[in-house]
Amino acid sequence: MSEHRPWRGVLVATALPLHDDLSVDHDAYAEHCVWLIANGCDGVVPNGSLGEYQVLTPEERTRVVETAVAAVGGERVMPGVAAYGSAEARRWAEQAGEAGCGAVMLLPPNAYRADERSVLAHYAEVARSGLPVVAYNNPIDTKVDLVPELLSRLHGEGYVRAVKEFSGDVRRAYRIAELAPDLDLLIGADDVLLELALAGAKGWVAGYPNALPASCVELYRAALAGDLDTATPLYRALHPLLRWDSKVEFVQAIKLSMDLAGRRGGPCRPPRVPLLPAQEAAVRAATEKALAAGLA
Repeated sequence: MSEHRPWRGVLVATALPLHDDLSVDHDAYAEHCVWLIANGCDGVVPNGSLGEYQVLTPEERTRVVETAVAAVGGERVMPGVAAYGSAEARRWAEQAGEAGCGAVMLLPPNAYRADERSVLAHYAEVARSGLPVVAYNNPIDTKVDLVPELLSRLHGEGYVRAVKEFSGDVRRAYRIAELAPDLDLLIGADDVLLELALAGAKGWVAGYPNALPASCVELYRAALAGDLDTATPLYRALHPLLRWDSKVEFVQAIKLSMDLAGRRGGPCRPPRVPLLPAQEAAVRAATEKALAAGLA
């Protein structure tokens, strides 16, 4: 019997619907999680970057995880447990375990440019929670780069089981596979999906399925199967949207696309501010073109 790896497949880094007063709309969030699974996604990642975890209170952050688990079941929920301190991140991992989750996703220390020893100590501490840890490499935002050699060390020590790769450097996929063949590579940026799928990715921690889950799942499955006749035209059609997942304004862009697709995207909490008119026009045009093409 093969070991269960709940981080495989399409796991949506969920956007968090807020009321107009910026309080969390937990009912809308639960419904959103259910809708994503119904549209072919395999799971959800609450409290990721897209879920605005940095601006949630501890009480809100806890309840978001519990809401997702109640909606779709713990095995489908892989919360982000990033925090400035290792002890705090471990507490979030323990909370995820108590809520019934099957795995957690963890950024390296990101309050400062951590060295390799600090990174190893951070993952060691959170691994003590007992839940499988998926590393999240986002050197663009965190200034700490989990290069393949460091990932290999983290995996060899038993601290991480998979990595969400957001560097955008698709060459790393092959180096990671050489150094740590049992470390699962997860697509971490929507706009390199096809390249990383062909390079052997085992999953996708995804942004744009928040707005267009069915067509994104179709793209992922076709890419994983090597069905380029299906995947390539779909990738080209979706890429004007997928590339927003790698921009600074990704949360606002994806929430706007959700609104246009008839979902509850809504506002963001500060310090995020609304898109500039030109940005909004670009996202709106790309979303409306996708909707007109039947990609919803």
